[in-house]
Amino acid sequence: MLYSSLLFIYGFLPLSLLIYMLTPESLKKNVLFVLSIVFCALNSLKFLEFMLIYTIVNYIAGAAVWILHDKKILSAILMIFGVSFDIITIFTFRTESFSFLRKNFNIPEEFFPLGISFFTLSAVGYLIDIYRKRMRAERNPIKFGLYIMMFPRIIMGPVIRYNTFRKMLKSSKSDLSEIGMGFTIFVKGLVKKVIAADTMYMLYNAVRSVDIWEMPAVNAWIGMTAYLLCLYFTLSGFADMGTGVGYCFGFRFPQSFNYPVFSTKIRDFAGNWHVQIIYWFRRYISKPLCELGRGRVYKKIIFILSWCAVGFWYRFDINGFLWGFFIGLSVVIEKYLGRMKLLKATGIIYIYAVTMICAVFLAGENVSYSLHYLLAMLGGNKVFADSQTLYLLKYYIVLLLICMYFSTSLFRNMLMRSGKTKLRIVIGIFSPVITVVLLAVCTALISYNGSSGMILMKL
Repeated sequence: MLYSSLLFIYGFLPLSLLIYMLTPESLKKNVLFVLSIVFCALNSLKFLEFMLIYTIVNYIAGAAVWILHDKKILSAILMIFGVSFDIITIFTFRTESFSFLRKNFNIPEEFFPLGISFFTLSAVGYLIDIYRKRMRAERNPIKFGLYIMMFPRIIMGPVIRYNTFRKMLKSSKSDLSEIGMGFTIFVKGLVKKVIAADTMYMLYNAVRSVDIWEMPAVNAWIGMTAYLLCLYFTLSGFADMGTGVGYCFGFRFPQSFNYPVFSTKIRDFAGNWHVQIIYWFRRYISKPLCELGRGRVYKKIIFILSWCAVGFWYRFDINGFLWGFFIGLSVVIEKYLGRMKLLKATGIIYIYAVTMICAVFLAGENVSYSLHYLLAMLGGNKVFADSQTLYLLKYYIVLLLICMYFSTSLFRNMLMRSGKTKLRIVIGIFSPVITVVLLAVCTALISYNGSSGMILMKL
């Protein structure tokens, strides 16, 4: 059961919110944990069993590391055990290398714990912070269970430190204004997923239907633009839906994306793409490694390698690694060229070209396909456009341009600049009506298509 399913929108969410609002304040955290258990069970009993075991193991590991924190060797061993358990678990479900573990534990091949990439980072960061004495281990199993299993953030994060989450638990307060704001954010995310992402996915599939050796250059660029927009709207859409649900229950989660796609600098793209994930890798990988050595060259290498780790986290294969490598390398090169003032004239154009070329490796099934697709983009098939190009432009160009526009901060900036003008007042008045209409449109599309559960990669 995803956030974009009708069962969640019209069944689980309103019912769980009603139960939560009627619950006494002293019991709200316990009820929210029970609701999270029900959410996992509605996905599958196997998923619930997995989540409970995963949560218990990390809870015990964290408690043991804290109890023995004065005994550095034992504490380090327990921390390594807990982190190893988390890493082996994610490798088991996201790679074929650990398929023998699936067989030994009788795990069905089709079973995949959605969101494992996010709550694994949370669990690993939790254990490392306890080992480094940045915080105490959580004694209350219900609170720790919420940190791992809380249904508004289990699917797409955000990945936040436990100290931050602990403060949210203390200050969380749900009222009608928070519910209204949360509902608006939720519908915004739903629109991103159901209307924008699913439409761009159809366009990308239309381009991919042609043999890679015959693909015209224009089609290849259109297809990769559609892919990156689809990926952005899918990830940010689910993140917004989770954030909106969090608001309804009194939790203000930080934003995961800050309009990265059509940035004016590649470092802005890198800094605004999946903000909490980038911050996690910076905090737990690149920063500790940078402390081990000095020198600009060393730090640049560590920066690129940390982006390789980010890319590998996305795909768990060489293609993801290469995407991260080229993004990190592009940031380093841009910093060097920026001093020479060579990029001011190109602006968004070169950013568009760089991000699309990098995205080829994130989209491709393997390195060979990605290189062939890149060759097609560069005109290697000696075909610039064909009849399919006209068809794609005829039926998708308006939707593509709209999606490109709303993937930027232009509309938000327009609202901010409007201040107390009539435009801002009109939008404020009609915002609830617009939200309800958009929800109705998304509901109709989900009903017609059967579901809107397409996700480009397992996270």
